[in-house]
Amino acid sequence: MNYGNIKECDIADGPGVRVSLFVSGCRHHCKGCFNEETWNFNYGQPYTEETEAEILNSLDSNFIQGFSLLGGEPFEPENQVELVKLLKKVRESKPQIDIERGLYFTKSFQKTEGQPLILRWAKALKYYAENASIYIDENQLAYIYIYL
Repeated sequence: MNYGNIKECDIADGPGVRVSLFVSGCRHHCKGCFNEETWNFNYGQPYTEETEAEILNSLDSNFIQGFSLLGGEPFEPENQVELVKLLKKVRESKPQIDIERGLYFTKSFQKTEGQPLILRWAKALKYYAENASIYIDENQLAYIYIYL
């Protein structure tokens, strides 16, 4: 797995101050993607044990409130093995994890091309709510944030 960037003090990609990892690789190629360079699975640097240690050390600061995972597409099969291991470790210290995906929103917007923008947004939110899989561990309080 490769990654494009690590932000150790990020205030733009989730609530509060957080550590963010931008993984490489995405097959969706959504129109208007804010991070097209990460579509290439070879973009950036290889994810290593040192990378993981850097992320975990950054999360250890008292002012860090959570972890954000962005891309590319975090759920591509090539990314899942490393990310599952990382997310299990992150949960031990920072249970607030946000994963940004634009896929459902983009699919809905494609279906409503030509309709008024307000209607497209409403339909996209409905489509997202009906199709997004959300898991909340029964032993944790969770906040669910949807970033569009």
